[in-house]
Amino acid sequence: MSVPLLRPFAGLRPAPQYAAEVAAPPYDVLSSDEARAMAAGKPWSFLHISKPEIDLPAGTDLYAPEVYAKARENLDRMVAAGVLRRDAKPCFYVYRLKMGDHVQTGIVGGGSVAAYDANRIRKHEFTRPDKEDDRVRQIDACDAQTGPVLLAHRNTPAVAAAIAATVAGVPAYAVTAADGITHTLWVMDDDRLVESVVRAFDAMPALYIADGHHRSAAASRVANARRAKGASGGLSESFLVVTFPIEEMKIFDYNRVVKDLNGMGREAFLAALAEDFAVVPANGRAKPAAAREFGMYLGGQWYRLTLKKPLPPESDPVGRLDVSLLSDRLLTPVLGIHDLRKDKRIDFVGGKRGLEELERRVDSGEMAVAFALFATRMEDLVAVAEAGEVMPPKSTWFEPKLADGMVSYPLG
Repeated sequence: MSVPLLRPFAGLRPAPQYAAEVAAPPYDVLSSDEARAMAAGKPWSFLHISKPEIDLPAGTDLYAPEVYAKARENLDRMVAAGVLRRDAKPCFYVYRLKMGDHVQTGIVGGGSVAAYDANRIRKHEFTRPDKEDDRVRQIDACDAQTGPVLLAHRNTPAVAAAIAATVAGVPAYAVTAADGITHTLWVMDDDRLVESVVRAFDAMPALYIADGHHRSAAASRVANARRAKGASGGLSESFLVVTFPIEEMKIFDYNRVVKDLNGMGREAFLAALAEDFAVVPANGRAKPAAAREFGMYLGGQWYRLTLKKPLPPESDPVGRLDVSLLSDRLLTPVLGIHDLRKDKRIDFVGGKRGLEELERRVDSGEMAVAFALFATRMEDLVAVAEAGEVMPPKSTWFEPKLADGMVSYPLG
């Protein structure tokens, strides 16, 4: 029997009185020290599950077996205390994120591993084996998926109607995090609404991974391993996802800072740019207003860079990305940066930090030059995924981010 593209599940989630303490930032945006400080005095913070090394001696190897064992111990402790409870029946959940004036509302469900393996849940990034291995061990140890994969879908009237009907009711809980972002969860347990959502997603040609490539790859590996042991057709055939309408999602710019000018002085560097770019000093900060525009901060001065040569053809969706154009026409030929993943001379700054952070990194002397990019569009991401291609590293920075702990997906 085939698994629906998106199916309901009996989630494990906080009792309402604990929701505010349980909800935590995603495991991969905090260091161990930051997580330890954030969870101090909060025994029910989900960080005890997602960052369990905080409950072990400082310096413990993050990939040591005792780290994963501690995650399971903490999960069991929170279930035994009634802090986390399993819903009685399979449901969908409606998850709303509010950041300032921006609001996006999506559905939490179980995404089909088979659809992921068949590229119907489409990727746009490479993964690293060590990060996949970490998530596999976490899932196996907890017998649950505790970190959601962020997906995007093209909205349909049926999905929009089911969401509208659900949010007309009282939410299970609403949590405003320290960063001011509000996370609200409703339970969709009306059988007719649930079935309408299942049918609507089954009719979609594809879903798109926005964030969570390592978590989805790990879920596939866990399912395949359990299948090989004869445990087929179970809950491990799906993985925890939250999917939002494409038009509601927000990608911020992902900017670049570089430590040196590849042996050149300022004037020689500016002259080297002139082959591919028109370089014009700016009055104030040069935040790009559209795609194919770039801002550059060098020696206390902002510049606007515009391309002189034509774009690659539309048949090359990766080559046409601003992050690719900057690499192909400036970072590689002028600054000698060939591998964004490995080169220690370059770093990346999420756009939520603003152009002030780029100025700070350069003015401090830590970096020599900074580049501000226009944010990658959702339609660019979809085009790359549809072409079966892969984006360069650090192409997208999604905000607001999902919280860990709002609802988890048990595999047993």
